[in-house]
Amino acid sequence: MLQKIVAVVVAVLVIFTVLVVMQPPEFHIARSTIISAPPATVFAQVNDLQAFNQWNPWAKRDPEMKQAYEGPLAGPGAVYLWEGNAEVGMGSMKILETRPNELVRLELAFRKPFRATNLVEFTFEPKGEQTLVTWSMRGVNDLTAKAIHLFMDMDAMVGGDFEKGLADMKALAESRAAR
Repeated sequence: MLQKIVAVVVAVLVIFTVLVVMQPPEFHIARSTIISAPPATVFAQVNDLQAFNQWNPWAKRDPEMKQAYEGPLAGPGAVYLWEGNAEVGMGSMKILETRPNELVRLELAFRKPFRATNLVEFTFEPKGEQTLVTWSMRGVNDLTAKAIHLFMDMDAMVGGDFEKGLADMKALAESRAAR
């Protein structure tokens, strides 16, 4: 009987391992919205990391979160650091590249509750009097992340937060454009 139990446990572990290894090596999440404001108004909400926190969906989850900024106020080299509760964790964002009114590319480094470094991009595309904003994030799925993704859908987990953030960005940018 013990041999059968061991055989079943080994088989389950082998199947689980195969499923983990077969998971994609990378992930990509993206959400978009149309904002009734020119690209310059929307770009300013992302290129300045202090302005970013006015609509950042995670900043609202921990009003006691410790926040700091390093480097220039905006653009490449600007850094935002945070340490908060279990929902927001600890990490940093650094602007790597900007193309005024077109692109902001950031490095997003998590330290807690897990370690991960991802690439985040915001693109701004003029659409007449409006701007199509796309917020995307991509990263590598190491073995641990692959195992976690068997049980949790990263797109579903983070995509809703992207949608909330874009909605708040939209409200803020449109109110500023109306002035």
